[in-house]
Amino acid sequence: QVQLVESGGGLVQAGGSLRLSCAVSGGIFSSAVMGWYRQAPGKQRELVAIFTTGGRTNYADSVKGRFTISRDNAKRNVYLQMASLKPEDTAVYYCKYDGLGYRDVYWGQGTQVTVSS
Repeated sequence: QVQLVESGGGLVQAGGSLRLSCAVSGGIFSSAVMGWYRQAPGKQRELVAIFTTGGRTNYADSVKGRFTISRDNAKRNVYLQMASLKPEDTAVYYCKYDGLGYRDVYWGQGTQVTVSS
């Protein structure tokens, strides 16, 4: 069983920074595709950033140049460094593990990020 625990959310002023962390237990972390998603009130969950095992990254257009995803396979952690935060970044941020096998997808419980103007 794979478990993900996010941390690092909070309240920050516009223009500030936060670093989210996601600790993963179980599964084969080094070969998993790891991603960060977010869901704002009344909106659908959307991809923020994704990090593949091949080292490729992909970002939502709205966060390009401001957010950076990274991973530490030895620590089984994935991170999201967020800078130049905007009020529209306010959402619950979720970490996602995709082991690329049948039904091998897991989500964390989410961490709230609130950006005040």
